[in-house]
Amino acid sequence: MITSKTSAGTPAAKLAAVTRRDFIKRAAVGGVAVSVMGSSSWAEEKAATGMIYRTLGSTGQKVSAIGLGGFHIGNPVLESESLKIIRSAIDRGITFMDNCWDYHEGKSEVRMGKALRDGYRDKVFLMTKIDGRSKTGAAAQIDESLRRLQTDHVDLLQFHEIIRMDDPDRIFAPGGALEAVLEARQAGKLRYIGFTGHKDPSIHLHMLQMAAQHQFRFDTVQMPLNVMDAHYRSFEHQVLPVLIKEQIGVLGMKSMGSGDILKSKAVQPIECLHYALNLPTSVVINGIDSMKLLDQAFEAARTFKPMSSTDVAALLARTAEVARDGRYERFKTEQQYDSTAKNPEYLN
Repeated sequence: MITSKTSAGTPAAKLAAVTRRDFIKRAAVGGVAVSVMGSSSWAEEKAATGMIYRTLGSTGQKVSAIGLGGFHIGNPVLESESLKIIRSAIDRGITFMDNCWDYHEGKSEVRMGKALRDGYRDKVFLMTKIDGRSKTGAAAQIDESLRRLQTDHVDLLQFHEIIRMDDPDRIFAPGGALEAVLEARQAGKLRYIGFTGHKDPSIHLHMLQMAAQHQFRFDTVQMPLNVMDAHYRSFEHQVLPVLIKEQIGVLGMKSMGSGDILKSKAVQPIECLHYALNLPTSVVINGIDSMKLLDQAFEAARTFKPMSSTDVAALLARTAEVARDGRYERFKTEQQYDSTAKNPEYLN
C-alpha cells in the first residue's frame, strides 16, 4: 500500500474509508457557503507593495496570493522579456512560481531557470508539474524539470492534467507515477505534492478518493476558480469544500478562462481576480506575459478587500446567463487546452 508521511490520526487516514458518495455529499453540503466566506477564513497579510500573502494549506508555508503562471512565460518572442517579467514580479513581491514540464516543450522551465539565477531561486516558492503516469516516465520528467529549472529541488511538484477518470488509477497503481514522486521527495528533489486538472470536478473528487484509499494526503490541489465556474461543472461548489475541510492548499487558475471569460463582456479583469482572491484560495495563478499584465496583477492585489455576500451574489447574477452552458470555459468542454490529449506520449 502506498503511504504518505501522515499518521493514522491525520485527515489523510480518516479519509481512507470515505466513499465517492461521501465526497459528493460533503461537497454539496458545503458548496453554497464557500462563495461568501470572505478572506477572514484564512491567514493573510498585505505587504507595503500591496501584495497579499497567505498560508498554503497545512504546509505552514507563506506564499503570495498571486502566482506567476508558467505557461505564459513562454509566450514573449524575446527570452529577455520573459526574464524581465519574472524578476520584476519577484522584486515586487510575487513569490509563487508556476511551471510545467510540457509548457512550450520545456521552454517555460528553461526561461524560469535562467531568471532564478543570481539568488532569485532563494526568494521564491517554486512549483512545476509532470505528465508521466508511470514510475519510469515520471522519474525522467522530474529530473529533466530540475535540470531546466537549474535547481536541485522544487518546493511543490504536481501531477498535471488529471482530466480523465483513469488518470488517478494509473498514478496510484503499482509501478505508477506516485512511486517516483515519493522516491523523489525522499531524495530531497521536492517538498510537497499536489495535482491539477481543469476538466470536471468529478475527476478531482475521484483523485481525492483514490488518495484516501491509499492513505495518502495531497498538500495542494489546483483547479479553475472563476466567476463562471460557479454556474457550470463547478469546482467551487463540488471540490473546494472538501479541500477546505481537509486543509489542503487551494491553487486557483483560469480566473479569466485563458481570456475567454473577458470576451463575454460581463466582467472586467480586476473583477475576475478579486472574485478568485475572495475565495479561500492560497494562490490565484495568473497568466502574465507582459509588464502591463504584471501591473494589473499587482493592482488587483493592492485594491482587494473581502467582498460582501451581496457583492458576490451580484457578480454571480451578472455572469449566470452567459456561463450556463460553459461556452466561456472551453477548457471544460473542448480539447483545445489539453496538452496531454494532443501529445499522449507525455503520459508514458
